[in-house]
Amino acid sequence: MKAISLEPVFSRPTTDIAPLRSLMRRNRSMSELRHAIGAVEFNTAYDFLRTAAIEMVERGEIDRAVRGLCEIDALINRSGDEERHLLDIHAALMQILTALYIESENTDGAMSTAAATLTLLSQEPKRKDEPFLEILGALLYDIAYLHTQRKEYKQAERELGKSLKIFERLAKNDPERYASAHLMALNAATATYRNRIRQAELLAHYQAATSTYLQMVSAGVDEAADRLVESITSEGDTLAQMGRHREAMQYYSRALKYMTKIETSFSLRQLRLSIALGESMLRISAMKDKGIHLLNTMLHKATKINADDEHRRIVDILYNARSSSLDILGLWHKVFPK
Repeated sequence: MKAISLEPVFSRPTTDIAPLRSLMRRNRSMSELRHAIGAVEFNTAYDFLRTAAIEMVERGEIDRAVRGLCEIDALINRSGDEERHLLDIHAALMQILTALYIESENTDGAMSTAAATLTLLSQEPKRKDEPFLEILGALLYDIAYLHTQRKEYKQAERELGKSLKIFERLAKNDPERYASAHLMALNAATATYRNRIRQAELLAHYQAATSTYLQMVSAGVDEAADRLVESITSEGDTLAQMGRHREAMQYYSRALKYMTKIETSFSLRQLRLSIALGESMLRISAMKDKGIHLLNTMLHKATKINADDEHRRIVDILYNARSSSLDILGLWHKVFPK
């Protein structure tokens, strides 16, 4: 599945959707299902509709999911009811349809339903309640994906920035429901922002919130945090390959900090990340001794967890570091004095 709001890791149900699922399994009419959806709280309705869409996508039934959501939406529109609750469900359906169209690579359909969702939400622009923010945050996340795919990074950055602020606000009140979405938006921003300084500032700004989420015992949050660690590590690798080792160290250090909270015991991933950090430290004169100390420590850790390949890699790095300590420039001037 594409990196959109329909990914299960983006958000997991926190409400009881069993009665609605049971009703759907009994093959009741869409009209009956629409009335049942209209009778429950918004989060329950949203969890049910999103979960149903995800399950159909996973079974390869995207077209069926689109037809089903469109049919329910048509019934809501046909009722002519202007009640906010039903308008919110209508907007939620449009947002989920946007994600479905992205998944099926129907860009025109996705842009059309995204515009329809924004039009619905703009009817009350000063709203700050949970349903409004939840729909808008997910929609902006999906639109940012579209713009990123089209290499329209500035637009994607703006959308992800707004999505991050929304989920930060929601997660403060309900971290169980929204922490994972906040982490996923941060992960997307980390990969999308072209400016490394802004990227680093973004990670620093949300570090306290991220650390708080990592204290939670939740599979969804753990998986989202794991994605974030991979993304930050990847950025560190890119910077290291570019020779920007001071910046790479910042990314590796942050990734390690998060990883140690996800994984309670020392792992192969932690070892490999620590080796990458140590290698970057060796490239900075002021950090070289600390880098050697870190790699020597990792040498013992590698032995303990039987990581033979990593052990050999550390030995090679340390050997090359000592070999490169020869003052080549100094020798040149001795051989060819001015």
